[in-house]
Amino acid sequence: MLIDSGLGLFIRSLVGLDRQAAVEAFGAYLDGTKFTVEQIRFVNLIIDEVTANGVMEPARLYESPYTDHAPRGPEGMFGDAEVGGIVDILRTVKNHAVPHQGTVSGVR
Repeated sequence: MLIDSGLGLFIRSLVGLDRQAAVEAFGAYLDGTKFTVEQIRFVNLIIDEVTANGVMEPARLYESPYTDHAPRGPEGMFGDAEVGGIVDILRTVKNHAVPHQGTVSGVR
C-alpha cells in the first residue's frame, strides 16, 4: 500500500530528524573539503534546523538566520558548487521522509 507522501513529511515535521542522522547526512560533504569556521557554523545551523523540523527547503538558505551569517547569500560564503552540494543533501533528507512506490511506509 502506498502512503501519501505528505504523511511521511508530516510525521518527520513532528518528530524531527535524529541529530546523528543529520550530522551523517552532511558528514561526507564536510570531510571532502576544508571549510572555514564560518562555513562550518553555517552548516551546523542547517543541521540544527533539520534536526528540529525533519526537513528544510533549500529556499530557507536565503532567509534568516542563514542570511545573518551569509549576507551575500550562501553562494557568497561557499560558491555555487558547494551550495549545490548542500541543496542535494537537503533534497536527499527530504526524499528519505517520502514513501516510495512498492514500499510500506517508505521502508524498503
